[in-house]
Amino acid sequence: MDSFDYGSPRMRVRFGPGRRGEVGDVTEGLGIARALVLSTPGHAGLAGEIAGLLGPRTGARFAGARMHTPIEVTEAAMAVVARERVDGLVAVGGGSTIGLAKAIALRTGLPQVAIPTTYAGSEMTDILGETEGGAKTTRRSEAVRPEAVIYDVELTRSLPPGLSATSGLNAIAHAAEALYARDGNPVIALMAEEGVRALAAALPAIVADPGDMAARGGALYGAWLCGLCLGAVSMALHHKLAHVLGGSFDLPHAETHAALLPHAVAYNAPAAPEAMARLARALGGGDAAAALFDLAGRLGAPRALRDIGMPENGLNRAVEAAVANPYWNPRPLEAGALGALLADAWAGRPPRA
Repeated sequence: MDSFDYGSPRMRVRFGPGRRGEVGDVTEGLGIARALVLSTPGHAGLAGEIAGLLGPRTGARFAGARMHTPIEVTEAAMAVVARERVDGLVAVGGGSTIGLAKAIALRTGLPQVAIPTTYAGSEMTDILGETEGGAKTTRRSEAVRPEAVIYDVELTRSLPPGLSATSGLNAIAHAAEALYARDGNPVIALMAEEGVRALAAALPAIVADPGDMAARGGALYGAWLCGLCLGAVSMALHHKLAHVLGGSFDLPHAETHAALLPHAVAYNAPAAPEAMARLARALGGGDAAAALFDLAGRLGAPRALRDIGMPENGLNRAVEAAVANPYWNPRPLEAGALGALLADAWAGRPPRA
């Protein structure tokens, strides 16, 4: 076996139905006396429930989190932190809310508790993406990784089938790229394959019956593993393209991942045969890229960037941005090939072999 490095972050995880009821104990353990409960406007009601569970440990609430973590939203939340003498953060929701908590933590050093309601996986990572002036930048820092995570499968019950599908495909993207990461290792490869297997099995069941709590539990378990992969190793072409499209064209995050993933995997397939074999096995066999495209179709997820707001005249600009500041990738980035990849993804065509 080749030599490799592996690091395990210090993080407490509570997983299971009803575990949100323990949020008071978790915040007490972190020394939080005046928590800022964060959410999007759509999750304001759930944030109110969490604030009620915290009781006197709730210092304030902020329900203004937005996709891609705009700097102006972070500045508005920072004003609340200062005014209300907040000493800790509780993020309730998906990647938008957890991203806002990370942005605040980066600037203040405050401890974080994440309570995810989607399968995005941001809660497991040291990655923060922020948007300013139409450009999205990402950084990695242990300062943004939450100290505690509460996975309560009951909170995913209300996640609509369509959003469950795209959020789950977003999670699969983390594991897919972890399998061919420059700094990957056998431990992460095991987590990645198991995470993809769990999600690929659970997502069709959730779409068929959104109330299937066994499937919901399997998907949340898979998303946890995929998030661990995202937080442990570096990502490549797929995530670079998703960040470029999301930041430059304000496309919905999970849907962008769903539409891009089969094409990015197909692009890298010749340079990562072992990763493709693992990914195909987790998806039930066959060609990995084709299997991902078929899975998205069975789930009713968007497979065309044009259907989620991507302008055709922006494709060349996206290629230029990806090539100008690339992530490491197993296959060298070629502008012509990337243009063909994005054109196929824009039109919703099957990935090229």
